[in-house]
Amino acid sequence: MRTRIHLRALAGVLLVLGLGAAACGGGGESADGGGQSDGAANDELSGTINVSGSSTVEPITTRVAELFEDEAPDVIVNVDGPGTGDGFKLFCAGETDISDASRAIKDSEAADCETAGVEYVELKVAFDGITVMTNPANTAIECLSFADLYALLGAESEGVDTWSGASALAKELGSKVTFPDAKLDISGPGTESGTYDSFIEIVLDAIAEERGQDESIRTDFAGQAQDNVIIQGIEGSPSSLGWVGFAFAEENKQRIKELKVSDQPGGDCVAPTADAIADGSYPISRPLFIYVNTNRLAENPALGPFVDFYLGDVYEESVTKAFGDFGYVALPDDQLTATKDAWEAVG
Repeated sequence: MRTRIHLRALAGVLLVLGLGAAACGGGGESADGGGQSDGAANDELSGTINVSGSSTVEPITTRVAELFEDEAPDVIVNVDGPGTGDGFKLFCAGETDISDASRAIKDSEAADCETAGVEYVELKVAFDGITVMTNPANTAIECLSFADLYALLGAESEGVDTWSGASALAKELGSKVTFPDAKLDISGPGTESGTYDSFIEIVLDAIAEERGQDESIRTDFAGQAQDNVIIQGIEGSPSSLGWVGFAFAEENKQRIKELKVSDQPGGDCVAPTADAIADGSYPISRPLFIYVNTNRLAENPALGPFVDFYLGDVYEESVTKAFGDFGYVALPDDQLTATKDAWEAVG
């Protein structure tokens, strides 16, 4: 369900940040027809902006929306997070202005947009890692390789219901990890989630292809659309296994046990941290995006200034503090410049 963002208590934060509109020179037009929007122009804006898509990107866009609505109080920004795939369905049907995405748009989704006449620009906005996790009571496991994760979660392990039941396949793939003789309770995202897609693409696909498998991931677990439900699943079993976006895991790290990951059996075990995600040493890292319906810029005068604002003065604070004390990894300067250039090119 979409929710209207109203948090006026952040007005003090706005003053500290010295918010004018984002002066990234993007595709949006101000009320006086210029290419940039300033605070005075935003104060004159009105209308509604509808955003849907990734539950991972949702907290960033929500934070931007909170700040923007303080500057443009007559603009309603509706943000929800049913998942990247579901978001693209709405976006390519022309039902939303912006689609949050934790993966790039698929060819099939792009084709749907083209068929519907929806033109868009892809804007990379942050980096996130995918955290592999278990229950704190599971002291037997500290680090898992991609081979281990394939043995536990890949399609060849359909029906395996204990950790030790995956041991033979793991060892065949070169693993030296000893799995516990305990129930394997999987708690992970559903098929509508970009986190589900990204995990498969980064961790499982190459091994499945090498082994001649048509499918990469097992289907005998109940995937969840909401990250908080995944966390509850990890909490609910002492021998659970699952994955969720890094920022959400960090917010809930007192409730779960974050596992280190190596891309090869016997390789370096790297913990999910902001620094490791930023420098690429954490093996399960990914970019995050927003997609803007450029057809809507002329008919929705608030849309361009909102994207200007998103990429402007509030950008880094919104990304790195999306969950308060926990957040995502902001783009390096050169990549942020590339994003702003892509937005500027919309004209």
